[in-house]
Amino acid sequence: MKINKEGYKIIAISGLVCLVFWLLLYYFESKHSGVGLLVTGALLLIVFWFFIVAFFREPRRVKIHDPELVFSPCDGRVVVTEIVHDDEYLKENMLQISIFMSITNVHMNWVPVSGTVEYYKYHPGRFLIAYHPKSSTENERTTTVVRMDNGKPVLFRQIAGLIARRIVSYMKVGDHVSQNDVFGFIKFGSRIDVLVPKDSELLVEIGDPVVGSQTPIVRLKK
Repeated sequence: MKINKEGYKIIAISGLVCLVFWLLLYYFESKHSGVGLLVTGALLLIVFWFFIVAFFREPRRVKIHDPELVFSPCDGRVVVTEIVHDDEYLKENMLQISIFMSITNVHMNWVPVSGTVEYYKYHPGRFLIAYHPKSSTENERTTTVVRMDNGKPVLFRQIAGLIARRIVSYMKVGDHVSQNDVFGFIKFGSRIDVLVPKDSELLVEIGDPVVGSQTPIVRLKK
């Protein structure tokens, strides 16, 4: 299990903060509370720091390539499956699948299909809870459209949540991307929307758990 590069700075800073906090605790409490509080404090700080480290874990996963399938771009649980109208770029009705990532999920993001990045835009915004219906249009987010070799467009959005305050995307217009390559990271809880042609076959239901780069969520019509 590797640690994602997006976590290096936060892990280092949080480790330093934990160390400073324990040293302050040692300085003020060692003469009054004995070793019990110091040991308890140390254990709690170590657990907290290991939680931060675990959040940025980068699991090894088999790369799957299938041009008929759209794979989940993240770990999480399906919270929305509906037909929506994309007003930002495609200007047509699309099938939307939304996946909510809890704070315990792996927060790496994978490209759901192969193709060429046709559109990318970062949107500053609010930090509503990711379950909120308006989070797709009002929260801080990125929008990416990949045009597949067969001409079909697939749009996906990284959406910040109540806790998530940092979205990272490596997408650039004109880049050719391969299915299930890593394309970004969202720090501390969030959501991803995937919009595909409305005639696609839905392979998941609301409440289903999905694994990024491994679980097919849609089968595209030929």
